Amino acid sequence: MRSNTVWDPSRQPDPWTAGGSSWLDPDEPPPFEVVNPLGTANALLVCDHASNRIPRRLGDLGLSSSQLSEHIAWDPGAAAVARGLAARLDATLILGGYSRLVIDLNRPLESPELIPTRSDGIEVPGNQDLDPLARAARIAALFQPYHQAIARRLDAHPQPSPRLLSLHSFTPVLAGQRRPWPIGLAHGRDPRLARRLRRTLVPQGDWLVGDNQPYAVEDAHDFTLPTHGEGRGIPHLMIEIRQDGLLTAASIAAWVERLALAYEGLGEG
Repeated sequence: MRSNTVWDPSRQPDPWTAGGSSWLDPDEPPPFEVVNPLGTANALLVCDHASNRIPRRLGDLGLSSSQLSEHIAWDPGAAAVARGLAARLDATLILGGYSRLVIDLNRPLESPELIPTRSDGIEVPGNQDLDPLARAARIAALFQPYHQAIARRLDAHPQPSPRLLSLHSFTPVLAGQRRPWPIGLAHGRDPRLARRLRRTLVPQGDWLVGDNQPYAVEDAHDFTLPTHGEGRGIPHLMIEIRQDGLLTAASIAAWVERLALAYEGLGEG
């Protein structure tokens, strides 16, 4: 189980007012968005890499608009699936508000990938040689409010303990390697929810469902599920959908419906 010694939510400001941080301009979006806060489903959905937005003070990080539209900056299609699933299940959803290139909300604070200097072979000029104060500013303005929002939502959730579902998407090719899975279900040391969802998802179609593919949940690389899922002992799961299956509104809607049916097949237990 992950130690939370590097992240103490009790020392951070109330996340519901954190959007007023002076690090972000008053007219910029807050560090996270809460969708359907009164949702009745016994589940919390989160989307770490929902946006490719860069705070105004950082310009474009030295990257082109085309580079910022690619998977290095966010998980294309993931937010749309998450929003659709939240509506379909009547679940609350929390989405990260800024690009993973500014700060990766799903990396431990000690990870070298927290503020990446290079991603999929592309150098990020605006992240080179950051001093400790610059790193701390991004953590305080974006990382801490997002994760405290998740923590407070889980703290306030009535019994039984909610399921925590983290929605992501992945590129069909990475480092020259093709990834054959249209969807992957990832877990760490607790595979129970992943196994159950796999059983309700597979009968819906003739596709390959990745088991901890293309990614597994690992302490060295992941923060959201080890901290908020395993750390609380609640059912948790990361859902990864390949991005070439999320190119149209119709394909996104199809994945929303597949996931909703699979989730409903779990029942309440």
